[in-house]
Amino acid sequence: MPEKNNYEVKFEIAGPAAMFTRPDSGATPISYPAPTYSAAKGMFESIARVKSAYIKPTKVEICAPVHYHQYTTNYRGPLRKSNQLSKDSSYQLFATILINVCYRIYGEVIEMNMPNAEEVTTTNHLHLLQDKFNRRLLNGRWYHVPCLGWNEFTPTYVGAFREETKVDKSIEQIIPSMLFSVFESSGEYVPIYKQNVWIKKGVLEYVE
Repeated sequence: MPEKNNYEVKFEIAGPAAMFTRPDSGATPISYPAPTYSAAKGMFESIARVKSAYIKPTKVEICAPVHYHQYTTNYRGPLRKSNQLSKDSSYQLFATILINVCYRIYGEVIEMNMPNAEEVTTTNHLHLLQDKFNRRLLNGRWYHVPCLGWNEFTPTYVGAFREETKVDKSIEQIIPSMLFSVFESSGEYVPIYKQNVWIKKGVLEYVE
């Protein structure tokens, strides 16, 4: 019996700042050294998506030294204290972010569980999403600009792998507990954590 085709996709992303928040860092958030599974999945979906399939991140390569930097911003969202909301004043948020980042992110196109088969408009929707992703990446077209964690951290480069980009194999780190995903496919809030996540020679694999 022939093996099932794997529909793989990949891209490179770089920027001056990134934030992949460690939930255990509390009110002064600190970033993980690399994107979480959810963050990588969001980057793929910002470029291309279809109803009947999705792109599952498989691994990320860290292509720049991990440098942290203190960052301060004025937060004006709904999680401010009641007196700040009543006065329409900002909350000053302090964070430890990453600077001058570069990642190569890999993924595989996976079939969605579709309750209504008639919603699938093609016989090979996995290839459809793969082709759509590659075309949109090549043309620099996406649903919205992929962000490096927080929305304000927009990239300076999103595209195909660049020849000069190299994996930083000196990076070796074990993360005792790392957020994997936040929501189930149904949209229900069910955070999942992975224990003892190992970045080996600059590579983090997303193991389910």
